[in-house]
Amino acid sequence: MKSALSDQVLDWVRKSVGSETEIRSIKRLHGGISSAVHHISLTTGDVVLRQFDNDEWLKEEPDLARHEAESLRLARKAPIPTPEIIAFDETGDRCGMPAVLMTKLEGTVLLKAQHMERWLDGLAESLVRIHSVQADNFPWTYFTYKDVKELEIPDWSSYPELWGAVFDFVREPRPQVKPCFIHRDYHPTNILWVDDKVSGVVDWVNACRGPAGIDIGHCRLNLAMLFGVSTADEFLSAYEKLAGYSFSYHPYWDLLSLIDILFGSPEVYPGWIAFGVTNLTDQMMVDRLDQYMKSLLKKI
Repeated sequence: MKSALSDQVLDWVRKSVGSETEIRSIKRLHGGISSAVHHISLTTGDVVLRQFDNDEWLKEEPDLARHEAESLRLARKAPIPTPEIIAFDETGDRCGMPAVLMTKLEGTVLLKAQHMERWLDGLAESLVRIHSVQADNFPWTYFTYKDVKELEIPDWSSYPELWGAVFDFVREPRPQVKPCFIHRDYHPTNILWVDDKVSGVVDWVNACRGPAGIDIGHCRLNLAMLFGVSTADEFLSAYEKLAGYSFSYHPYWDLLSLIDILFGSPEVYPGWIAFGVTNLTDQMMVDRLDQYMKSLLKKI
């Protein structure tokens, strides 16, 4: 069987699962842009292999494989389906590059829901369950991807003065909140569905101890770019209803999530295209980000 995976990697997979297993097929999975992810069908079941092949990312976070392995272990405490860690190679000594081997969940990514309210409720309910997990002793903690002291007004925006107001706001002291377990990359392409119900949450490499509002803000940002501000607001309402007294909304976390993506001009996320959303343009991303930003400033 000809494969993009090396014999060294496949041998590691077989040894990790059990020496009696045989590989039936290998398929590259859609959506991943910062690591190589493959679905491997074995005689003993299906697994997912993530290989960390981004040298720049590894330079910044050399413990990525161990981080995801430990995140998966803690995620099992959440009352939602999550992959189970099988093995990991933190340094790449055993399979050529850092890697994580995990069980495969059933389901597919759903971006074109027939019942949007039910879909948003499913997204919100799964996130509430993740945030119910205590993470006081988890060694990885939240940090921003952008230094708030070094922000620059985006040259693509039609409202540069408003972005200045955003920057002033996120430079203020952070609201005091109790940290919990957060996914840190919670958005629709990391959620799997079966028959209009969430069947699992994947991609746990960025999970950490941090404010719940960051997960909500990141998902809202993705929803605003995919569908518009109203959908992002509907998701927030669904989360607030399900979380009850355990959550108090603050626009700070939405705005902090927003500045985290200010890397060059906005573009359509390739993962959305891979999962069938082909009606978006880069100009729509610019316009929707501006509109979302304006809607958040009104909440201050």
